[in-house]
Amino acid sequence: MTVYEKLLEAKDDQYRAFQTRLVPNIPAESILGVRTPQMRRIAKEAFESKGRDEFLRSLPHPCYEENLVHFFMIAMIKDFDECIRAVDAFLPYVDCWPLSDQATPKTFRKNHEKLLPHIRRWIASEHVYTARFGIRMLMNEFLGEDFREEYLALASSNPGGDYYLKMMVAWYFATALAKQYDASVKYIEQKKLDEWTRKKAVQKALESYRVSGEHKEYLKSLR
Repeated sequence: MTVYEKLLEAKDDQYRAFQTRLVPNIPAESILGVRTPQMRRIAKEAFESKGRDEFLRSLPHPCYEENLVHFFMIAMIKDFDECIRAVDAFLPYVDCWPLSDQATPKTFRKNHEKLLPHIRRWIASEHVYTARFGIRMLMNEFLGEDFREEYLALASSNPGGDYYLKMMVAWYFATALAKQYDASVKYIEQKKLDEWTRKKAVQKALESYRVSGEHKEYLKSLR
């Protein structure tokens, strides 16, 4: 069976109705309605199959879930350089936020030094979801031991005004306020973000269980 045939078997019409509301900017007819655990199972089977490379070359996919399976498969590639090539080939076809947000290649965690130049390149892209993916990788991989204050400026460096890009910047700073409070709160205090993104970042931080009560009280004054 092909990936598409397996997805057809797993589709759920009620879930499809939910998904079409969640992702309004892509054609509803491209959505089958397959839940994420099932897509991950299908991706694992496809990754281990003889048809893996052919599927990864067959871009663009007409189906939303095929694209998600594709990205889940990319995330399984162990060789860093091969994974980067696959990501770069795929990102131009990413057309919605769930597709940009659900896959994180495992090899990235072990190759931060090699990854950072690619993150910089992705964030600078004029393609909204390539830039969003780059910011998410910066958030996922560089808010821990490898954090540097300069990454705050990097996260907010793309001048694009798209809603989904600005939401990702806000998500990054809300997470930074949870993980790297002392550095990131200065960025909020100095109003280095545009007003909408700053307020959204503070709102998300106030909703987060990872931000302390003391920090939340102060953040309320910065809204």
